[in-house]
Amino acid sequence: MNFSSKLLENAVNEMSQLPGVGKRTALRLVLHLLKQPKEQTTYLAQALQNFRNEIKLCESCHNISDVDVCEICANPKRNEEIICVVEDIRDVMAIENTAQFKGLYHVLGGKISPIEGVGPHNLTIGSLVEKVKKGSIKEVILALSSTMEGDTTNFYIYTQLQDFDVNLSTIARGISVGGEIEYTDEVTLGRSIINRVPFENSLKNI
Repeated sequence: MNFSSKLLENAVNEMSQLPGVGKRTALRLVLHLLKQPKEQTTYLAQALQNFRNEIKLCESCHNISDVDVCEICANPKRNEEIICVVEDIRDVMAIENTAQFKGLYHVLGGKISPIEGVGPHNLTIGSLVEKVKKGSIKEVILALSSTMEGDTTNFYIYTQLQDFDVNLSTIARGISVGGEIEYTDEVTLGRSIINRVPFENSLKNI
């Protein structure tokens, strides 16, 4: 791709670093910004800079937050005895959109994937175990995607928590095998949360 401007080329190259954005799409986006008032580009750049510099991870659940403890964890109306374990912020948003879950979350920050070099120590599994050790949690819902990596992570967490006095459940398989939580429709996801089953029942599928 030949550029008439080095500034344009640099902007396209940076934009194309985003996932799912190729050089042609990046070029369209950059040219669109060029047609807009300068203030709009300034607002966009400032919003991204503020997000990157000021965003926090909740000290309790590791969800993305503006403050030290996120709004969900700080909400006294949430059931603190139930924790739903998810991969990342997108899964929290997907489950919250169902309006079917009133407990708290624990965001792992990924899934165990030896191929990608992600092991248990790269995730927040340790802090999850520490929460359960305190004894106030009655149920842990494993709500990871129905993929090989998701099942592997579920089983690893199960081995870490099985000796504690806590119910371990997993979302019902209304979600297709190999499917990602964030792409599941709200009705199916909501029913999967409500109709969760003991994790032991799913071991035969692993």
